[in-house]
Amino acid sequence: MTDKTAGRRAWLGLAVLVLPTLVVALDMNALFLALPKLSAELGASGTEQLWISDSYGFLMAGFVITMGTLGDRIGRRKLLFTGSAAFIATSIVAAYAVTPEMLIAARVLMGIAGATLMPSTLALISTLFRDDRQRGKAISVWATCQFAGAAFSPVFGGFLLQHFWWGSVFLIAVPVMVLLLVVGPFLLPEHRDPAARRIDIASVALALAAALPAIYGLKQLAADGGDTLFAALSIVVGVAFGVVFVRRQLALADPLIDLRLLRNRPLTAVLVTLVLAGIAMAGVGFLVTQYLQSVVGFSPTESAIVFAPMGVAVAIGTMVAPTLTKWLRPGTAIASGLVVSALGGLLLTQADRGLPFVIAGIAVLALGTGPLFALGTGLVISSAPVDRAGSAASMSETANFFGGALGVAVLGAVAAGIYQGRMGGAADAARETLAGAVHVATSLPGTRGAELVDAAKAAFTSGVTAGAVIAAAVFAAGAALVATLHRERTTAPEPVAA
Repeated sequence: MTDKTAGRRAWLGLAVLVLPTLVVALDMNALFLALPKLSAELGASGTEQLWISDSYGFLMAGFVITMGTLGDRIGRRKLLFTGSAAFIATSIVAAYAVTPEMLIAARVLMGIAGATLMPSTLALISTLFRDDRQRGKAISVWATCQFAGAAFSPVFGGFLLQHFWWGSVFLIAVPVMVLLLVVGPFLLPEHRDPAARRIDIASVALALAAALPAIYGLKQLAADGGDTLFAALSIVVGVAFGVVFVRRQLALADPLIDLRLLRNRPLTAVLVTLVLAGIAMAGVGFLVTQYLQSVVGFSPTESAIVFAPMGVAVAIGTMVAPTLTKWLRPGTAIASGLVVSALGGLLLTQADRGLPFVIAGIAVLALGTGPLFALGTGLVISSAPVDRAGSAASMSETANFFGGALGVAVLGAVAAGIYQGRMGGAADAARETLAGAVHVATSLPGTRGAELVDAAKAAFTSGVTAGAVIAAAVFAAGAALVATLHRERTTAPEPVAA
């Protein structure tokens, strides 16, 4: 065993590091099933429900850059443990909240605490595994747990809600995080950048001012009844602060996030492709879950079970990705996987032919993203010096966040536009949404109501088909980008795994 080869202790440490990854995925998705019950019990208004569901993701996205760099400066293990302890406390507060305001405040703090977890775990993986091949395997395991948690969290959340009260979905995190805090000190090494300076507070403020309005605006564009003008203004404000943030980072000798890494063209290709994959995955996921409930008529729990193959497939893809590099270069493996995803998008365009095409489409689409999430994330991490791995990890997570928010907004808007165009001759309520069409149909005589519902379902399915076409094109563009730029020699070691 060489000096760089990790032993059993490192692999046990990896087992500990995937715990917060599972918690973040579980907490992000299980809440959606609990929202109707907790809203009824707490008396939450529509606006309060929006903040209960979205504040967690908003704050995670806003703080992930800061937390990634903070871990490099004060110590990744220290930040991970601090964030985990805060996550336990805020999860308990959320579980026993007695007012909507109390729950929103808890979710805000959970989001800030959650922002410490993902970049810290990825950066610690780079500390534990110095060998490129082992690091590739470790990141594949990390990514698999993330997507497996996302796939099964609705099912697990549905089980909890069937047997316990709504607060149980927040308490999932407590025993997992306690285990991390108990075992982690014995298995996880501390690492920080010895030359790091004090964090630039102005850069932190600019990062938040860029991320929060932009993501809020994108979510508002995707929401029914959202204020389009205000959403657009929010995005413009976010982009404007983003430009200022980028200019400041390039001018600082010790920036909050080292954007000079983007001079590595293959790395830039991976980050752009992570955004593109986030657009396609989140957009398709948003449309298909609506399709399963609105067109097929499944309950939320049934929809979660039918939708699980998407998460399972991407988890399988991340696990087999290291094996692919026995025969293919990482860039080729990523590009090949994205071609498979594009084929999955084309399968999904046959949604009007029945549910099997939908399930097969989302599964194939997700399977092909595995090499990107495993090998691409490894490339991002290994592109930075070990002392700045947390900053590099935050770049990867930020790409995922923005891609997901943009995908729901863009594909959701396209599908809505197609639906409204196909329903142009219907009453206003029926023309706006499928739910509105179902409501209008109840007041129509004879077979006219059934005909209206059938037309609305066909129009909605056309929107899903259009979203699938866009997703296929996005994946194809990502494959071409990675294949083209990865012909160049990278300036940092590639995350080759076996």
